[in-house]
Amino acid sequence: MNIAICTAQVPFMHGGAEIHVAGLRDALRAQGHLVEVVSLPFKWYPKVRILESALAWRLIDLTEANGVPIDLVICTKFPSWAVRHPRKIAWLIHQHRQAYDLYGTPLSDFSNNPDDNEMRQRIVEIDRRGLGECRALFAISDNVAGRLKRSTGLDAETMHVPINLTGLAVESYGDYIFSVSRLDRAKRVDLLLDALAAAGEPYRAVIAGEGPEAAELRKQAQRLRIDHRVSFVGRIDDRDVVTYYNNARAVYNCPVDEDFGLVTVEAFSAAKPVLTASDAGGVLELVEHERTGIVATAARPDLIAAGIRRLLDDDSLARALGAQAKLRVRDIRWELVVERLLAHA
Repeated sequence: MNIAICTAQVPFMHGGAEIHVAGLRDALRAQGHLVEVVSLPFKWYPKVRILESALAWRLIDLTEANGVPIDLVICTKFPSWAVRHPRKIAWLIHQHRQAYDLYGTPLSDFSNNPDDNEMRQRIVEIDRRGLGECRALFAISDNVAGRLKRSTGLDAETMHVPINLTGLAVESYGDYIFSVSRLDRAKRVDLLLDALAAAGEPYRAVIAGEGPEAAELRKQAQRLRIDHRVSFVGRIDDRDVVTYYNNARAVYNCPVDEDFGLVTVEAFSAAKPVLTASDAGGVLELVEHERTGIVATAARPDLIAAGIRRLLDDDSLARALGAQAKLRVRDIRWELVVERLLAHA
């Protein structure tokens, strides 16, 4: 088939959503389909730009290109599902969360005023109509599917996202906990630093990634006098990411109500347990307390510190949890994703 994958892109930003789309493209191509990614830039400020982005998708003709019919459209990110096509399905990464579950928190730019409330309602209408036109709806996690159901009444089938990294396997269970993410507030790397300070010597972490909080996190480590126990390695290539996974004792992945979190699948593929908290969202669909990782009962430094101590003090515990973790993700594979998606084409 000739397939178009539709996605919204914030220019110069690359994260889990972009990895997701690239993996789907490559998996479909590997099974002999002709696939292109159709991406439009997304800007959410001023808020009227959100409606303009949805309208741009609505006006695009993806029924054919240069005389070649497009047999199927797969939508992924808001507002790409506003596109018109007679054979449209969606694999939902997330809605525009600032208008939904993040509303009323510091992570949202929407306030309780008439203009913002009207805009939020317009966004709900875009989701209900665009996603309601789809032949099938999938979500990358139960968490995302639940948000969709609560906000629009639409049902989506959960299909977890496979990873693209190769070479993940146990090399050792080293003396550090590994964190890899975009360094922004939602990933709560600052909580890891506070927990390391609470844990005391000699516990250490390796933190990979860049983002708007990078400079402040480095300053925080200095203020806490733990900079000698924290290695900020910045943005690193996939080969180095794999090396750090393969030699870590455990992986820290404790975001705020994450959509899903590829980090968990990556860590489990390297047979490494994950340290998280009870409000981490989609991460908890894979991380079970004392089975595939450690789940703190709250996102508090003392509780995360206790998890750090348990994992870094007990090599046998990390190995046992890691072995179960690897089994947990063995069926999250791209070939199964393609099979399920195309069954509804």
